Amino acid sequence: MTSPRSNRYLFTPLLLLVMAWRMPAQVNLTSSDLPIVVIDTQGRSIVESTRIEAFMGVVDHQGSRNSMDDPFDGYNGRIAIELRGSASAAYPKKQYRFETQDSLGNNLNVELLGLPRENDWIFYGPYDDQSLIRNVLAYNLSLQIGRYASRTRYCELVLNDDYQGLYVLMEKIKRDRRRVDVAEMDADDTSGDSLTGGYIFKIDKSAGENVDGWRSNMGVRYQYHYPQADDVVQEQQDYLRDYMDEFETAMNETNFDDPQRGYPSYIDVESFVDHFILNEFCKNVDAYRISAFLYKDRDSKDKLLYAGPIWDFNLSFGKAWFSEDLFVTEGWQVDYRLYRPWDGYQVPFWWEKLGHHPGFIDRVQVRWRELRREVITTDALFSTIDGWVDSLQEARIRNFQRWPGSEEHPYNEEIERLKEWVIGRLEWMDQQLDYDVPQRVVYNPVSAADDFRLYQNHPNPFNSSTAISYHLDKPARVRLLIYALDGQLVRSLVEEKQNDGEKRVVWDGRNSLGHPSSSGLYLCQLFVGNRQQIIKMVLYR
Repeated sequence: MTSPRSNRYLFTPLLLLVMAWRMPAQVNLTSSDLPIVVIDTQGRSIVESTRIEAFMGVVDHQGSRNSMDDPFDGYNGRIAIELRGSASAAYPKKQYRFETQDSLGNNLNVELLGLPRENDWIFYGPYDDQSLIRNVLAYNLSLQIGRYASRTRYCELVLNDDYQGLYVLMEKIKRDRRRVDVAEMDADDTSGDSLTGGYIFKIDKSAGENVDGWRSNMGVRYQYHYPQADDVVQEQQDYLRDYMDEFETAMNETNFDDPQRGYPSYIDVESFVDHFILNEFCKNVDAYRISAFLYKDRDSKDKLLYAGPIWDFNLSFGKAWFSEDLFVTEGWQVDYRLYRPWDGYQVPFWWEKLGHHPGFIDRVQVRWRELRREVITTDALFSTIDGWVDSLQEARIRNFQRWPGSEEHPYNEEIERLKEWVIGRLEWMDQQLDYDVPQRVVYNPVSAADDFRLYQNHPNPFNSSTAISYHLDKPARVRLLIYALDGQLVRSLVEEKQNDGEKRVVWDGRNSLGHPSSSGLYLCQLFVGNRQQIIKMVLYR
């Protein structure tokens, strides 16, 4: 073989049928501000569960524009590639799993697109997620709070001279000191400390390669991930099965929170707290019950069970499979059984018990307050979202041209809805976990006795300007002020006596000095005489 250079919202089965009529379009890629990946299978079809030999070249100038005519400076060599995905297998835009290999077909650890050296990789092609960023946003958030998740890099993919659109290079979850850092195991690790770890296993659907596992005494179905199903020996299977049976037995007791005999003696509680927060804040539809990983190292290093890494968050941040769940900001995912009791994939009973245990929730509250002050803030989240949106401005246009069925409405509307959902979810989580957003402006709810009314601004969220409307029943002295959440006055829009009637003021997002305000949540306060009303507004840049 030769080098390749030598040659939305809801996706129900009905909607998939409709989308099938929106045929993919041919797009000619000449250059990109993202890395370009070129794969040549020499005419062979990429199939599921059986990897085929191919060649891959990467153009990645890291800072300057990349052209299809440029030499492969990011990678130029052999790979073994196959299809991946369960529900996503129905989409016309395919997902891929691949290994980088040397000329003899042996695994070859390499750096790809700036990610740490390894040989197992994934090309994730956002299709059902019109924002194109949900998975990346969740993984980045996990990394920010100190929990490993797959590192990512956007690129554009050309397969056998056919442009495939925007893709995300991701790290496959595996045992590695740069990924899930547990002890390496082989078939000889059958006794003593070496038998106690490291293991990676999961709760998941049965699709994919090399799938096998066991059902616990309490009916929870687990799958081997490392060692893989065809590598894990009987002694290791028995150890892992016994460990989880003991843990589940402890969780089924009335004193399941006993420090010596209950869950604190089996699990790293802080990792479970972080896993809970990540899944609940993102409102991951599959949380705890699908693509849910767990890992355990050797007892000599750490005898406890850890939750994570997180995986597969394309149905999150307001996205959902069922129309009634779309962009709903309320509700705990750990209570999935209450909403979908008929579903064959349920949250394990021990997650349900943890999610309602006062001691566990106390620790969730402490961690939530910490993260809300530093990481999970409106400014930080919007800044991250805006950065990726800006970086995809060019590539996303080509991507939606190539896959017109994946764009059901203008892209900016999707991002606005995502941001609006983030604000609503933060407010709901804050309320449930008793976290008060620091602010010095007092909120006075509207009462029926008020003879004026402040309406919600539109649009909200907004990027450059927003209209603020209010109604006066009689002439009055009016002040309309914009505050930051810390109580600092940002802008005075109105300070005068006004006649009765409907009023409308436009705020251009600038402060009193004429400088653009930063992304975030703002309070608009209307004073009429000595009374006031407040609305919340979201500005994003």
